Parts: sequence; structure tokens; C-alpha cells
Amino acid sequence: MVAATLSTDIAFSAARDLLAVIADWQRWLKSERRVSAHTFDAYARDLAAFLVFMTGHLGDAPDLRAFADFKPADFRSYLAHRANAGISRSSLARGVSTLRNFFRFLERAGGVHNPAIKTVRTPRLPKTVPKALDEDDALATIRDAGAAQTEPWLAARDTALLLLLYGCGLRIGEALSLTCAEIPRGETLRVVGKGRKERIVPVLPVVREALAGYRKICPFAASPEAPLFVGARGAGLNAGVVQRQMRTLRARLGLPETATPHALRHSFATHLLAQGGDLRTIQELLGHASLSTTQRYTVVDAARLGSVYNAAHPRARAKN
Repeated sequence: MVAATLSTDIAFSAARDLLAVIADWQRWLKSERRVSAHTFDAYARDLAAFLVFMTGHLGDAPDLRAFADFKPADFRSYLAHRANAGISRSSLARGVSTLRNFFRFLERAGGVHNPAIKTVRTPRLPKTVPKALDEDDALATIRDAGAAQTEPWLAARDTALLLLLYGCGLRIGEALSLTCAEIPRGETLRVVGKGRKERIVPVLPVVREALAGYRKICPFAASPEAPLFVGARGAGLNAGVVQRQMRTLRARLGLPETATPHALRHSFATHLLAQGGDLRTIQELLGHASLSTTQRYTVVDAARLGSVYNAAHPRARAKN
């Protein structure tokens, strides 16, 4: 048995035969599935947590034979343990997806077949609606994005990044994966999203100008393969830094906790819909595989219209 980690801070023990397959799985995720760094780390954490639990559950570190012999009750015990630890249903659902992915790889590459994994039901997720900022708050966030920075180039970076999220509807991972060669010089930007699916999004002149202005004063070389957004020491910018900056902005502007970098993407879609954009076009711009995902924004817009009606219509005011 060997102690190991999966690019996470979760240490676990496993037999050498299992570790070899895990290493192959991770190489496959990176080279063939080409998952994002965020997804790769999430899969690693999920599998590591499962291995830690199963070591205690079995009384010994698991090997490939153990993975072939797991029963439905073993998986249910793991999910119950995670739920009792306060893990959210969305994280539990992702964990089940990770296990299914790994067991499919095991069967294909390692010859280990376990039908019990197919009996595990994904936890039902609560229906949620996107938490968008209103237009004034979104613009204030962009305007004040660099206020906390003492270096002008860092202020320009933060402004350009948040403007890109709001102006083009990008996910934070999509924006941070852009290279200097991909700086938009025309009216469109090629984005590689989830599942390595490509889409083309229009780029407003103000976004292009902000990106060009940031790179012009950035002190680090802009070689074609270099990341477009870099940290204070020149390495690729980490999403955690951006999230921390948004927390600072929330406190300064009095915004709710739902004001995250991803909320700017929600705001992009919600404001387009409010201005008459059609769902199919918004679906394409966001890179949603299913129209049902995009349709969540109609709920947001209906709620906004209701609040406007209640505040402005004479008959609605008369009832209050």
C-alpha cells in the first residue's frame, strides 16, 4: 500500500495497481478529455475523498479487486457519510459523476467491471435561478474593479477581466485560459468552453480597448503562448485571486454575497434577455449544451418584470 495525493491536499492510501490506473485516468482527463484545471482538481478531490472513506470502511487501503467488489451498500454508506459531514447536494452530485467517470475508465482501460455503480442515484438538486446583478450594480462593479490595487497595471487587469466576463458572458475559467495570442483584435472572440466545445462571441469595442490597455502596461512579456491574465509575479492568474477581489468589491459597494465573478456571466445573459435577446442566441453565446439551461434566465426576467410592475403600475401601488 502506498500513501499518495491527487494534486489535492487530501492524502489517501491505495494499492499500487490502483494507483497506476488512477495515474492513467488523470492523464486521459488531461490529454484526451482535455478538462479544465478546475474540473480536473474537482475530480481529484472527489476521488481522493472516496478513497479515504473506503480505506476506513474496508479497514485497509483499496486495490483494483476491491473496486470490482464494491456493493450498492458501500456507495450508499459513502454518500451518507458525505451528507452527514455537511457536503452540499451539488457537491454530492458531482462526486457521483466523478465516480461514474472513473468506473467507466476502469472498465475500459483496467478491465474492472462493477455494475453496482449504476445503481447509485444522483442526489436531486434544488431548482435554482441565476443570481444576476442589476445593470447599475454590474456597471459599478466594473467601474470600481481596480480600486483596491496600488499598481496601475493590476487595476487595468482587474477592470479588463471583469469587463470581459460581463461583456462576453465568459466563465471565469474560460477567461483565465486565454493566451496572449487570443487577445481579440476584431469583433469576435473564440472561446473554448466545457467539454472543449468552441463558440464565437462578439466583443464590444470597450472590451477590446480595456484588454489592449491592460496588456500595454503589463510588465510581463506577452509571448503568444503566455496567459493573457497574469498575477503579480507573472504566472497565470488564479481564480481564487479574482474571487477574493470580488469579495472586496462586494464590501465596498454593498453588494450581496451572490455577487461573484460568475454573477457577471449571469448578468450578461439576464440583461440581454431583458433587452429582447432570444433564447437560442443567448444559448449559443453562453455555450450551453441544452436550451433548458438557458431557460432559467426567463425565470429571472419574469421576477424582474414583476418587481418593476409592483413598483410602477398605479393599480399595483393602490393595493399597497
